[in-house]
Amino acid sequence: MMVTLDGYFEGPGHDLSWHNVDAEFNDFAIPQMMEADTILFGKRTYQLMEEFWPSPAGLEGDPEVADIMNNTQKVVVSTSLKNIKETEHWKNVRLIEHNVKEELQKLKEQDGKDIILLGSSTLSVSLLSWGLLDEIRIMTNPVAIGKGTTLFHGLKEKIKLHLMQERTFQSGNVLLTYHVEK
Repeated sequence: MMVTLDGYFEGPGHDLSWHNVDAEFNDFAIPQMMEADTILFGKRTYQLMEEFWPSPAGLEGDPEVADIMNNTQKVVVSTSLKNIKETEHWKNVRLIEHNVKEELQKLKEQDGKDIILLGSSTLSVSLLSWGLLDEIRIMTNPVAIGKGTTLFHGLKEKIKLHLMQERTFQSGNVLLTYHVEK
């Protein structure tokens, strides 16, 4: 998950223009995404990804990431989204709208590779509260935006984390990898 130095997951109006992404970031992100066989989204992040990755801008601008995003199994958690559609370039999409905690627990127990969560601070908070997150990777960008949505907005209890790894990028991004203590 990307976050600003002052703790925001997104700016006002869901602005993500501050994301600090370059070739070094992509060299990191692509192998990380290949470690997973399922991508988990909340509604808003899913809609942004569905709009971009199968588009000509996504397909031509970053074909390797587009291929991963478009073909990897995607699970969308939303009680309000009713229209999930697959296309030639946007495949393997499943919607979970009821019994979310139980359905995600079943998904987690299945054999396979990792499940990664892209975006969605609200879903992150739920997963943390339910004890369904094992690891959190936070990419801190060297920018402060002053207002927006905090990364774990709505978290009601303290969650203990153990720093497992850190990595500094030439861009100034810092990746912090935490184990969620249970």
